Amino acid sequence: MHDVQAEAAEGSAPLAALPVSVLRNRSDFLRAARGRKVPSPGFILQIRNRRDDDPAIRVGFTCSKKVGNAVARNRAKRRLREIARLVLPVHGKPGHDYVLIGRAEKTATRPFDQMLRDLKAAL
Repeated sequence: MHDVQAEAAEGSAPLAALPVSVLRNRSDFLRAARGRKVPSPGFILQIRNRRDDDPAIRVGFTCSKKVGNAVARNRAKRRLREIARLVLPVHGKPGHDYVLIGRAEKTATRPFDQMLRDLKAAL
């Protein structure tokens, strides 16, 4: 697990100037939902090409009540935020929106290194 995190952290240094921001508006989430969906064992990834001049990578996170109670949902979202922080600056495409959706009982329990690999493969 450690070497996967180190590999992701090392790879993010050259592209650290590439901005990554968080989606907050419902309309952005709805537009991303109309984009491509990539299911993986630990989460679902929605990808949308904004087709604008803004090179920023934008990312959003969501977990429904199916994931569990508030504690389980928050844990799942923390894990999704961390894999996005490690992987998107390196493997994400500029001008794209990404939404990571937590899965019931999978997002909180799947091994972290496997979730990193899942996100890299989904991109």
